Amino acid sequence: MPASPLRLGVNIDHVATVRNARGGRHPDPVRAALLAIEAGADGITAHLREDRRHIRDEDMARLKAEISKPLNFEMAATDDMMRISLATRPHAVCLVPERRQEVTTEGGLDVVGQHNALAPYIARLSEAGIRVSLFIAADPAQIEMAARLRAPVIEIHTGAWCDAVTDGHTEKAESEWARIVAGVKLAKNAGLEVHAGHGLDYATAEKIAGLPEIMELNIGYYMIGEALFVGLAETVRKMRAAMDRGRSRA
Repeated sequence: MPASPLRLGVNIDHVATVRNARGGRHPDPVRAALLAIEAGADGITAHLREDRRHIRDEDMARLKAEISKPLNFEMAATDDMMRISLATRPHAVCLVPERRQEVTTEGGLDVVGQHNALAPYIARLSEAGIRVSLFIAADPAQIEMAARLRAPVIEIHTGAWCDAVTDGHTEKAESEWARIVAGVKLAKNAGLEVHAGHGLDYATAEKIAGLPEIMELNIGYYMIGEALFVGLAETVRKMRAAMDRGRSRA
């Protein structure tokens, strides 16, 4: 039986990073989102950080109003972000950890340690008809707690594996890959929809696409960097082709 189709979510945060380097409106992340969708993206991901270092409130409102594909709103579990997400009504909210001093999201949510704090956010967003995902490591305890919290989706943090692959740390890469393989199987058996993201490039996206339990990849930083050289539309098409090659081996 063939594996289910694999969706590509394009994260456009770092188009906004470039814009914010000088202020103003150029380059426009919403324009990038529209171009990515035209080139084959199945959805758009954007992280509204508490310090607004890249995506801004008005970007989220425009994305919801202007794009034709699902919007995945990444956010920390705070009252302010809850208010904005309920006003925006995206297709999905992905709850992520956030520290002001970090350059990028450094790891997954600790849903085991923070389950009491996360539970009301998951419940309120779900009641509003917004699909909730939890950005977590491929750790059995975290996955099992995500299922207990009744979050319908998890997104596996792939950063440690991708970093090990890029740095040529073969033993570390193999160990992290084994954790991911075991984690997605556990999550699927627990009734969770499984997504993955962070640090993926063409090669790692192609490999992880071969895991039939994974339904969606969310990829941003690498694609925006590649787009400087070949254009965003071509980058989306090449990423889609890599994912399709991997999926065909699932």
